[in-house]
Amino acid sequence: MIPSGRKRLPLEAPLMRVVATTGIIGIGVAIAAIMTSQHSKGWLIGLVVSVVSVVLAAVLWSSRRL
Repeated sequence: MIPSGRKRLPLEAPLMRVVATTGIIGIGVAIAAIMTSQHSKGWLIGLVVSVVSVVLAAVLWSSRRL
């Protein structure tokens, strides 16, 4: 998806990480909304959203492409 043959602008990588981090937050909110509509317990919603957020953030920040 990202071309590898060109130099990047100085703010391109940080901007991409901010956009991706915003996406992770959006995914967490969507999971919480779905679980709330299914009447899940609060602690379970928190646990699931936290685990998913940590895993996605680890993948994002370990990526050398961003």
